Amino acid sequence: MKLWSILGNSQRLDGGAMFGNVPRGMWEQWIVPDADNRIPLACRALLVEGLGGKTVLFETGIGASFEPKLKQRFGVVEQEHVLLDSLARAGFRHDDIDAVVLSHLHFDHAGGLLAAWQADTPPALLFPNAQYIVGRRCWERALHPHPRDRASFIAELQPLLEQSGRLELVDNEYSSTLGKTVRFGFSEGHTPGLMLAEIAAPAGGVVFCSDLIPGRPWVHLPVTMGYDRAPELLIDEKHGFLEDKLARGVRLFFTHDVGCALARVIRDDKGRFGTTDARAELVAQEA
Repeated sequence: MKLWSILGNSQRLDGGAMFGNVPRGMWEQWIVPDADNRIPLACRALLVEGLGGKTVLFETGIGASFEPKLKQRFGVVEQEHVLLDSLARAGFRHDDIDAVVLSHLHFDHAGGLLAAWQADTPPALLFPNAQYIVGRRCWERALHPHPRDRASFIAELQPLLEQSGRLELVDNEYSSTLGKTVRFGFSEGHTPGLMLAEIAAPAGGVVFCSDLIPGRPWVHLPVTMGYDRAPELLIDEKHGFLEDKLARGVRLFFTHDVGCALARVIRDDKGRFGTTDARAELVAQEA
């Protein structure tokens, strides 16, 4: 089993929104904002080859399906579909993928499922040979969003996934497509039913942290995003999550951290969680 970190289109979003109630004087020491108060964010996917005989992609990033006005609004940096280029550099095409696992359906995690925007061309799904694996509660949220997060979804995406005939909704620890090779946990603090995928591996396993922990600064328990629906609940969930991963030696895979794809959890003598052994990139890494 081999692992690749696969970069998709990057974003620049408001730093205050990304760090919730953390004062700018503190968070700008972690990530330097630009003149518009925006910080750089990766949209990183995890590719696993040889996972129960399958090639599996965990998330797809924001993609390039937005028309120009929306690209500017949501801070999408590149025009081209970066995810496809990154897959090609790793030696893969999108039709090589057997399964795509989505923690939730916010556009910065699922938008890469769609082909790049072209004027007067309707949205089209990529990954024609893949099963699309989504948590049932995330799916229901996408179909019936709250006014607070309605803008976080791509309205055209859900009908395309359903019409594909390759959608699997998951509501327990394992999926039919992947069996016991991937174990799922669920979180409610960011969005209902956020699905956290853990891959068993000889080196201690890897978990895709998604928006429970977007990157290293958010490992610190009090740090949450303004986008989180229930910050106090998320902190409690994050505490239990990190305790478990520290005890079992499971490594953390970050989607939004520009400088770090993979790290191990540590805890200092004051009980504060942190990370060590940071890896900026994974290239055919043995699991």
